[in-house]
Amino acid sequence: MKLPKLIVAIVLMAITAGTAWSQEGAGKGSPVKPLPSAGQIGSRSAPPAFASGDLTMAEALSRTLKQNQSLASFAEEIRARDAAALQAGLLPNPELGVDVENFGGENELESFDGAETTIALSQLLELGGKRGKRRQVATLEKELSVWDYESRKLEVLSGAAKTFIALLTAQHQVAQLEESVRLFEKTLAAVSERVGAGKVSPVEEVRARVALATARTAAEQARRGRQAARARLSAYWGESRPQFERAVGDLSAIAALPEVNAIFDLLTKNPDLARWRTEIDQREADLALARSKAVPDVTVSAGVRNYRETDSNAFVAGITLPLPLFDRNQGGVGEAAAKLDKARRERQAAQTTMHAELAEAWENLAAAHTTVTTLRNDILPGAQRAFDSVQNGYREGKFDFLQLLDAQRTLFEVKGQYVEALSAYHLSRTEIERLIGLPLQTVAGATDQNTQEVN
Repeated sequence: MKLPKLIVAIVLMAITAGTAWSQEGAGKGSPVKPLPSAGQIGSRSAPPAFASGDLTMAEALSRTLKQNQSLASFAEEIRARDAAALQAGLLPNPELGVDVENFGGENELESFDGAETTIALSQLLELGGKRGKRRQVATLEKELSVWDYESRKLEVLSGAAKTFIALLTAQHQVAQLEESVRLFEKTLAAVSERVGAGKVSPVEEVRARVALATARTAAEQARRGRQAARARLSAYWGESRPQFERAVGDLSAIAALPEVNAIFDLLTKNPDLARWRTEIDQREADLALARSKAVPDVTVSAGVRNYRETDSNAFVAGITLPLPLFDRNQGGVGEAAAKLDKARRERQAAQTTMHAELAEAWENLAAAHTTVTTLRNDILPGAQRAFDSVQNGYREGKFDFLQLLDAQRTLFEVKGQYVEALSAYHLSRTEIERLIGLPLQTVAGATDQNTQEVN
């Protein structure tokens, strides 16, 4: 066999072997899943325009899920982890070596007359199941990135829902304060008429004007707060300027409270807790990989040696085996074991923390539910009757202006407390849904139909 033909043959063998090994790592038998498209998690297309100026909670959450950029970025993270898992499962490349000896000397070794040329192909053989364990670690890291996406999605949707509730609250507050302004305008007209008739002191007209100016100032501040809430909500789907006019929803609708035990039994469905099983599996796989590194890898080689002096060839073979006398990856094993223990403790801490958060959210929900029910059924009707009575009595001269003003302020304070209690109820409900990872109506059962419109 001539030397050039030998070189070509060995190079072809190396290319063929490399292609086969490459196909083995990425072929049908590989546990690495296909890379997901970005559209599976977050679309980057332009958001469709609203058909009308009204926005429902469902529309807000749908647009957030499709257009939120922090969610869309997870598509690239998952693709990166998928690619890392693919890379971790590939075999190491073979190496082609050319070794020339005994040339450039004197006499019979002058030039290349006595040269010996060795061409060999070597391959690292990983022992101890390193490749499979490495691929398992990378695959579990990819699964953790999916859990991180689910956790982030729940957090973003919960934030959008809370912002939507805040906007509904702001809209009701604006409506109440504008109604208060109209009522103070009517009161001022009535007081001015009585002052003109000489029935009351002009001081009452001054007080009425001050009360009207205060109400107008509060209404303007509420309108600005409503606009800020609209901007915060539209930012969840990447709009710098809101394209909708108002949020639409029944803030006064409250549902019957579910059983406490049923709520806490669902806590494990939260991705922040569910991910810890995968986290611990990943740490255990990392520990197994660290232990496998104590097993030395073997490098085998085979080739042909050409003797120029006799123009003859001979086969050569070799094996290289490291001796694990000092480094048996003791530190790596200890580090992986410590991280595994840390993960177990962190899971326990996460369970305790989320249990406390759920307990707090439940108490807030129960308190808000009681407050809403009491205000709706007892306090608000009583304040309305008291105001109507004082208003009629003022026209008849039975009450003075300060009594009328006090009754009017009390009525609108109670209405404001009612709206704030409704907001607290829905915010607590949303927080519980974030913690259990499920809509609360799947647990709560029947809805309380005894609702009253918020004026």
